[in-house]
Amino acid sequence: METDDRDFLNTPPVKTVRFGGSVAETLAKQKQGDKIDYELLKHQLADPEIKDAQIINWLQEFRSCVTQLTKEHEQLIYTILRLPWVGRSQAVVEEYMAFLSNLVSAQTVYLCACLKMVISHFIPKRVTICEGGIDISDSDDEDENLPRNFDQCHQALQLIIRFVPSTSRFLMPILQDNFPFIQKSSRTLECYVHNLLRVTIYIPSIRREVLEVIIGKMLKLDVSASRSDIDEAEENAVQQQAEGLTEEGLFDMDEDVSEDPPSRTAVMAHPVAERLDSLMAVLLAYIKDICNVNGSFVVESTKELYKDLLSVFDKVILPTHASCHVQYTLFYLCSFRLALAEAFLDHLWKILQSPSQPAVLRQAAAGYMGSFLARAKFIPVLTVKACLDLLLSWIHQYIDSQDSNGKQACCDIGLHGPFYTACQAVFYTLIFRHRAILEGNMKKGLEYLQSLNLERVVMCQLNPLKVCLPSVTSMFAAITRKYQVVFCYTIIERNNRNVLPVVRSSAGGDSLTTNTNPLDSFFPFDPYLLQRSGQLIEPLYQVWEELADTELPPTQTGNQGSREDEDDFLCGETPKTEGVVGMTPGSYDSNFCCPSSMGSPPITFQ
Repeated sequence: METDDRDFLNTPPVKTVRFGGSVAETLAKQKQGDKIDYELLKHQLADPEIKDAQIINWLQEFRSCVTQLTKEHEQLIYTILRLPWVGRSQAVVEEYMAFLSNLVSAQTVYLCACLKMVISHFIPKRVTICEGGIDISDSDDEDENLPRNFDQCHQALQLIIRFVPSTSRFLMPILQDNFPFIQKSSRTLECYVHNLLRVTIYIPSIRREVLEVIIGKMLKLDVSASRSDIDEAEENAVQQQAEGLTEEGLFDMDEDVSEDPPSRTAVMAHPVAERLDSLMAVLLAYIKDICNVNGSFVVESTKELYKDLLSVFDKVILPTHASCHVQYTLFYLCSFRLALAEAFLDHLWKILQSPSQPAVLRQAAAGYMGSFLARAKFIPVLTVKACLDLLLSWIHQYIDSQDSNGKQACCDIGLHGPFYTACQAVFYTLIFRHRAILEGNMKKGLEYLQSLNLERVVMCQLNPLKVCLPSVTSMFAAITRKYQVVFCYTIIERNNRNVLPVVRSSAGGDSLTTNTNPLDSFFPFDPYLLQRSGQLIEPLYQVWEELADTELPPTQTGNQGSREDEDDFLCGETPKTEGVVGMTPGSYDSNFCCPSSMGSPPITFQ
């Protein structure tokens, strides 16, 4: 009887009890029609109590007759592939890897089956704990041997690749098909994504596809957890924590109680946000490790990763409306070098100005461009000004083209969507960056703002102030009024005296609601809400700084309410515009006190 602590590396395995003949004899009998020993062999291999010594003996025999294990023996092979080799003794692991090497070399028909088996170990094994017949467990998240087990899986995969160089062609569909359901635990998703990214280290040819799969799954999580839902869950958690401390305080009257408000915990209260936070932390750590090796920045590796992420951005991130966090992968990468940020801005600019691109993508590119310029601390003023010059040059050319065709231009979002989003990107950028442009040399800064000829943009027949988000319009008007760059209030008041775009109620009937976001705008780099991964984003991020009373519109001076933990003048969410767009009278106040908006919302004055 063998002992569990036997050292199989230095001593041969002890003789074990087994039934039937050798593997070679069993295969020979099966070929002649005698399947008794063959079925007995499969039964013994499937024994959950199988010992290390038994596994090693059988694997050695299988290796000696691997050329006989053709397609007709696939059920036997599948039984072998289900052997619990991961996490066993080093002797078992080495013998199993040797078997896999021989098998894929001699019988390539089993390559995909071997790959599926290895990939299945990329997540913690499932542990079933039932209470009242209900499964209440997901995976063995606390298994301290997980790192070692994952190492063994990657060793096996690398071994297979060494013997079958074409493995990478078959691997990608398997990696995609085995991706855990996004409702699985954070730990399960985190382990699988970590292991997928680790595969790209030794199979770089599939990195772009792997990133596309991972980011595609993360986007599903991202769009299913809105900013308002995450904020509400976090606020409720903080409130519950505060109430709990208050109750404890009732029974601890003699003890000093801290007056500090309860802090947010590292674990997100919103379950979807928690899963996304874990995955973002893994992905951002991967980006950092690829670009920095032993503390040194690696230019070529960073450039290649940027190309791959940009391709994924174009394919899955840019077309996804109202994602909140996944796009920060590029934000983070671009922070490493100014050249990366400028390349990203140039890429967005080319999409915006390209007539061959769909209007929806051009508008999304403008939103990304404005939000990136406004929010990225690492972008210097010179780059901001260069981008504003590009945008304003294009806007003025667009106005020229409308003036030259001899027709009366009208405020039509369907025809001029990219123009309006470009204007809004300019206004939004100036709201955040005007202080940086003006500080140091006020005279030169004002001369620069005057050179942009913003008055022509505001006064043109296309009337961009009419369709931009009310919050953006109001803040832009306040800032430009203070510095006497352009006076917008006449246009704003005229717009409000006339008509506002509206949307018919999706519930049917004759009820109409004011559509405060006709462009369906969203600012992709609005405040980052995920807490653990957010620690990498926070130092790079430009938060909203409140305007002084002298900068606010006259009707709002002194009314600016303070909101704790609120860093943005845009708060809430924008309603989606479903239904038939029409027109209805509105008021100036309705522009300011509008309902929530999509992405970056309208201002709320208290």
